[in-house]
Amino acid sequence: MGSIFKPKMPSLPPPPPAPEPPSDEISPEEKERIAKEQADIRRRKTGKKQTILTGPMGIQESEEDKLESLLGKK
Repeated sequence: MGSIFKPKMPSLPPPPPAPEPPSDEISPEEKERIAKEQADIRRRKTGKKQTILTGPMGIQESEEDKLESLLGKK
């Protein structure tokens, strides 16, 4: 009796075709833009690295530098 009250499922439509993969070739303009962005990133990294005076263990200076600055020899 269950088949009388349930309609048959219609067949599914075929799936759409898969999109074409992007080409591996990069235009010269795109290569230039990427190189410029990477150069900017490297430049910004070195600028920030020079201003950081501490590391994971605290201030990164030797004991001799500390004593000289405390005694006014610098």
